[in-house]
Amino acid sequence: MEARERPQELSLGELFSRLTQDTSRLIRQEVRLATQEMTDKATSIGKNMGMLAAGGAVVYAGFLFLLGALTYGLSSAFGLPIWLSFLIVGALAAIVGYFLVQRGINALKHTQFTPQQTVDTIKEDVAWAKEQTT
Repeated sequence: MEARERPQELSLGELFSRLTQDTSRLIRQEVRLATQEMTDKATSIGKNMGMLAAGGAVVYAGFLFLLGALTYGLSSAFGLPIWLSFLIVGALAAIVGYFLVQRGINALKHTQFTPQQTVDTIKEDVAWAKEQTT
């Protein structure tokens, strides 16, 4: 069978065979696209998480020193017992931390992890397949 035969010259069985082959090829391409898209997203997330962890560790160390300085400053400036200064600073840090954690959780809830490009092309493929069978 010649590769460039006109559809009018092909039998119904041959047309369905081509449609099946084209659909199978299309599905394999969509799976490859989805895999590549998810791999790219995972790589990006991994790199960003590494930077976040390293930066977080440095910020945490600096924050501990600042809290210590604030505690010492409260105790010295107002004549408070050191335990009360630690209690005040610790409570304030816990409150601020709680609000930061809540903000991060809300941001993650709105993050879209679906491979949108793949979803869009699958919709196009379904429309194409419907056109081929009508």
